[in-house]
Amino acid sequence: MRVLVDLDLCQGHAVCQDEAPEAFHVPKHGKVEIRDAAGDPQSQADVRRAVRYCPTQALSIAAGE
Repeated sequence: MRVLVDLDLCQGHAVCQDEAPEAFHVPKHGKVEIRDAAGDPQSQADVRRAVRYCPTQALSIAAGE
């Protein structure tokens, strides 16, 4: 699974980190950093939920993933 981030859209709300802390990190007053989005099936479900709930739609999953 390949996750893409548009840092111009990211506002650091950290919803992604709340949904999938193993895959995303948002430093205080910062923008999302992608750690590892290719984990086990449960982790991938968490990543998909994080992408879906991103309030600024800064995250996406690459086509074909």
